[in-house]
Amino acid sequence: MNILPKRTAIVVFLAFAFAYFFSALIRAITATLSPTLTQEFSLTASDLGLLAGGYFLGFSATQLPLGTWLDRHGPKKVILYFLAVAVLGCVAFSFATSFSGLLAARILCGVGVSACLMAPLTGYRRWFHATSQMRANSWMLMTGSLGMVASTLPVQWLMPIVGWRMLFWGLAVLVLVAMALIAWQVPKWEVSPASAPGTGGAPASYAEVWRHPYFRKMAPIGFFCYGGLVAMQTLWATPWMIKVAGYSPLEAAKGLFWINVAMLCTFWAWGMVNPWLARRGFHADRLIARGLPSSFLLLAIIIIAGDTLSAWAGALWALYCMSCTFVSLAQPAVGMAFAPALAGRALSAYNLVIFAGVFAVQWGIGLAVDAFKRLGLTEIQSFQSAMGVFLLCSVASYVYFLVAKSHNPSS
Repeated sequence: MNILPKRTAIVVFLAFAFAYFFSALIRAITATLSPTLTQEFSLTASDLGLLAGGYFLGFSATQLPLGTWLDRHGPKKVILYFLAVAVLGCVAFSFATSFSGLLAARILCGVGVSACLMAPLTGYRRWFHATSQMRANSWMLMTGSLGMVASTLPVQWLMPIVGWRMLFWGLAVLVLVAMALIAWQVPKWEVSPASAPGTGGAPASYAEVWRHPYFRKMAPIGFFCYGGLVAMQTLWATPWMIKVAGYSPLEAAKGLFWINVAMLCTFWAWGMVNPWLARRGFHADRLIARGLPSSFLLLAIIIIAGDTLSAWAGALWALYCMSCTFVSLAQPAVGMAFAPALAGRALSAYNLVIFAGVFAVQWGIGLAVDAFKRLGLTEIQSFQSAMGVFLLCSVASYVYFLVAKSHNPSS
């Protein structure tokens, strides 16, 4: 392991964080654009869910090769190649004239930014002290929340001035700037002999990762709870505020803005307290076990309240998303459960689980809403029923987390 000096580590963190900011903005922008795209392209709920989920489909498709490439070639080289694809995706989205064009471009965007968190986390596993890795992870997620904040009211304000197509041209240019910063500041990767195939070190396949009891223990909550958090934050909180709570698109954008501000503050707080908690024996498993049930209670309140607490819908969604952040501790915990030579594969495999969950929840809720409508339920009842199914799946994944054995000495 080559621990970086503090000043260098800060600069490297900032370079990666700049890229992750724009990846999160690209991820979340469909929530703010959903009313405009729905009207312009006559999208159904399932179309909207598939469009948002298409990003995560492209994202998920790259995770397994990404982990191997990160271990072999390092974060700097890999992320630069991937971000070039993101630039193409943004340009393609700006030119789209049909739903299929939008979907193809979103998939391309998902592929392009799929290394923006895994690349830095792989580097941090080797370049940062163990006590700094949980903090770095939380503050990367804080930066992502800042990108999601930028995708709400700022995007809503710019829409009448430049239009959604020019917004994607601007994003393409800013991603190119992020690529230049990474090329300038991030150190080259020194390949560890233990990670090279055929040397008796880590195997070239993912078999060791998939078989690990701790990975299996954390996979269901990653799929449903973490994936569900991202699905709500980047898509379904906005349609709920509009369709169920009766918000206008601008009011929903304001609600989403404050949801993402709350998430930003929460991840900043996690980064501040994580080293202190770790020194006192509060590791990831213990914190998740104690804190995650609060998210189930809040989601149940949102579902049962429906349109009766419409004035509080934005605040309730913010509290729900904040309570879900306990599960964000699972990702760095999985990475630290493996040797540094396998960190890229372990992190990417877990990221695949999370974003497969995002895709499934985003599209699944859209399909469920349309299905319940066809059964004769009102639009509000259809949203409530679809969210109820999601809540049951989340609770079941948490129960599995509690009963499964981990064999992880740090948990």
